Amino acid sequence: MLTFILRRLIATIPVMGVVALFVFLLLHLSPGDPATVIAGDYASPADIARIRAQLGLDQPLYIQFTNWLVQLSRGDLGISIFSNLPVSQLILQRVEPTLSLALLTLFIAIFVAVPLGILAAWKAGTWIDRTVMAFSVLGFSTPVFVLGYALIYVFALKLGLFPVQGFVSVSDGLMPFLHRLILPSITLSVIFIALFARITRASILEILNEDYIRTARAKGLGDPSILSRHALPNAAVPIITVIGIGFALLIGGVVVTESVYNIPGLGRLTVDAVLRRDYPVIQGIILVFSVTSCVLESIIFSKMFILLMRADLIFLLLRQK
Repeated sequence: MLTFILRRLIATIPVMGVVALFVFLLLHLSPGDPATVIAGDYASPADIARIRAQLGLDQPLYIQFTNWLVQLSRGDLGISIFSNLPVSQLILQRVEPTLSLALLTLFIAIFVAVPLGILAAWKAGTWIDRTVMAFSVLGFSTPVFVLGYALIYVFALKLGLFPVQGFVSVSDGLMPFLHRLILPSITLSVIFIALFARITRASILEILNEDYIRTARAKGLGDPSILSRHALPNAAVPIITVIGIGFALLIGGVVVTESVYNIPGLGRLTVDAVLRRDYPVIQGIILVFSVTSCVLESIIFSKMFILLMRADLIFLLLRQK
């Protein structure tokens, strides 16, 4: 089993190489020049050329890419063009807000979506099921920034229940931390609640049509016992898989939410770097996001493979008996 996990992790290395090449070319071939931004509006062509030479942007692309790969092989993500700080240091400074937002969003999404999905499957075809599915469609259809501004207008500006923007570290107190983060987490969790609820409903409905569920009903078991003891455990594999993939997507999906609520996380750092054409920071952040997503998905699929193998083994043992 360990060999399978290692193979999954090793298989991500070529993917990272393709991502690195794509990101590098996308940034360097797109319009815009960080030297022009640094030099200002009144700089002469000679000043811009001098800054490009200092930054190494006057070299051919293949040399710039090779130098970047050499830096990556040493664990060096480069130096920010504007702050002159290591990119790894900038990323570490912004990890806490992003990770806190992602974890709280995932907690809210699971806490709300799984019971909703189970309820919709249990009451399939009723108004409860249709209401949950309508909420799922609405959650998928509403852009995050629209929902964010709507929640800010109602709960922050009109009711004054939450602050408009900002972040407080958990080290400064749990309640101030949650008070600042609850509104962004709800904003970001809506689309994942819609996704998780639909997957949970579909998985539970598929299990409820199995023969052993009809046998359990014939033996006199009630719906709560059937759902908790038979349906939900057997439907857990696809649900857990989607939740794990959703967490990987959350890491890269916080950009809009952090921009709306002015949270100093990796998403906000990405936006600032894009506006400034800070190549090393953009490349480093996207590479970190890609590595995190690939590693998480590899671990998730490995766990799913282990669960399926155990389920098959249990099924074979039951058949032998």
